[in-house]
Amino acid sequence: MKIGVPKEIKPQENRIGLTPESVKVLTSSGHNVLVENNGGFEAGFYNNQYLDAGAKIVDKAEDIFSDADIIVKVKEPLSNEVKMIKENQIVFTYLHLAAAKELTEGLIKSKSVCIAYETVTDNNGRLPLLAPMSAVAGRMSIQAGAHSLEKNQKGRGLLLGGAPGVEPANVVILGGGVVGENAALIATGMRAKVNIVDKSEDRLNQLKKMFGDKIIPQHSDKIDLEKLVSDCDLLIGGVLIPGAEAPKLVTKEMIKSMKRGSVIVDVAIDQGGCVETSKPTTHGDPTYIVDDVVHYCVANMPGGVPRTSTLALNNATLPFLVKLANKGYQKALSDDKNFLAGLNVHKGQVTYKAVADVFGHNFVEPGEAIKH
Repeated sequence: MKIGVPKEIKPQENRIGLTPESVKVLTSSGHNVLVENNGGFEAGFYNNQYLDAGAKIVDKAEDIFSDADIIVKVKEPLSNEVKMIKENQIVFTYLHLAAAKELTEGLIKSKSVCIAYETVTDNNGRLPLLAPMSAVAGRMSIQAGAHSLEKNQKGRGLLLGGAPGVEPANVVILGGGVVGENAALIATGMRAKVNIVDKSEDRLNQLKKMFGDKIIPQHSDKIDLEKLVSDCDLLIGGVLIPGAEAPKLVTKEMIKSMKRGSVIVDVAIDQGGCVETSKPTTHGDPTYIVDDVVHYCVANMPGGVPRTSTLALNNATLPFLVKLANKGYQKALSDDKNFLAGLNVHKGQVTYKAVADVFGHNFVEPGEAIKH
């Protein structure tokens, strides 16, 4: 198989689909790997390392898209990349289609085979290819929030952990999944007061065992969310419905009740955000203010730490890519129902139900789609 790794072109996105070590694993199995010139430079992975691993360096993304059987990326293809995707080509990357109508239509039209990292499952129903980036984003959310609380960032002028004799900041984390757990890890380490809201009693009990009395678990059905939001200094939005648009848990009215200079970090923004006033921002211009509340809504947070993120992502994605390359997509997916759950679009058909539902497309069972 010929595997192509184009340079990411989304603003301030410096991750790359494969590390030199991952390339070496693939070339050792007899596969050809094409890497775009300086594609990994900003993440600290250099052309000579890719060459040593057996890759071929290609100057233009167009040549990678025209030549490769599998395209491996990090972020969803942008419109000029979608135009280059060929019929029957396999695209393996984060897609987040439920919040991206134009991209979904473009991929349907391309008649390609699109496998989304974020909807691949494991035997426990978890999302193993989303988890590493969720962990990074969760940890970064507290860093970003703590910085945004500083006065020169238009925040309240609070130190997250307080000071001797001074109360710490009040952090509310919506969602106790991978984002929430990792946000809590950093927030408790910085000695903030931490509330975690989740709808699962079992999950809250797990988190309580993990963090002890450093957190206050809050069951979403038993709390006054409006009061919790209005009392907090830093709100982390870490709610996820796999493959679907995030629910808007925090309304405009709730934002109006928040303290002047309080901060929202909406990690769920790449699935539409769980705060009604959220809109995507970039690392170059990460915040804006609504009703005196600072909003940090960077849609590719892990792109700010591209080396850590690329290494963490490859640890998770490489075994799946090896299966794809060695077996071909039909056998790789039919052999593994968890991998099959990653198939979102197949040769003009939508094969992920949440995406079909949100855009009014016919849903085709992925297992049926790959037979044809």
